[in-house]
Amino acid sequence: MTPELSRPFAVARVGEATRVQVEATEAECAAVAARMGLLSVPAMSCAFVLERGPGAAVRAQGMLAARVVQSCVVTLEPFEAEVAEAFAVRFVPEDQLSEALDIEAEDEIPYAGGVIDLGEAATEQLALALDPFPRRPGVAFAEDEDAIADGPFAALAGRLPS
Repeated sequence: MTPELSRPFAVARVGEATRVQVEATEAECAAVAARMGLLSVPAMSCAFVLERGPGAAVRAQGMLAARVVQSCVVTLEPFEAEVAEAFAVRFVPEDQLSEALDIEAEDEIPYAGGVIDLGEAATEQLALALDPFPRRPGVAFAEDEDAIADGPFAALAGRLPS
C-alpha cells in the first residue's frame, strides 16, 4: 500500500536534534480526507524533531497541525475543525518491535530498509486525534421525551424506583 502522504527519511541522516517539516500538498490532503472519511482536509503539516535512540531506533517528537472539514453527527452539517496534537513515537526496525505491551511506552512504528516514513506517521496521528463523533460547536444531543415515553422500554419506566 502506498501511503496518501509519504515522506521517506533515511535513518542515517538523523542527528542529535534533526528537525524536519512535513507539509501536505492539496492532492495529498484530498487523499488523506478520503482515507479518513472526512469531507476535506484543507491543510495539514507536522513538525518533527528526530533523535537517535538505542540501537537503530529513532525517537520522534511531533507537532501536528491540520484543518479538517467533518460532518456533524447531530445535524449532518459540514463544519471545519482545527487539530493541534503533540505526540511522541519511536521508529524501530521491524525485526526489533517490542513484544511487551506497555500502555505507558511510546508507540512503536516499524520501518525497513533504513528509511522511516514521516508522512505516514503524521497521517496516523491525525487519525488518532480526530473526534470519532464530531459535533459542530454549540450542538448537543437533545433527548426526545416523546421518543423515550413511546420507546421499547416505556413499559419499564413506571417500574423503576425513583
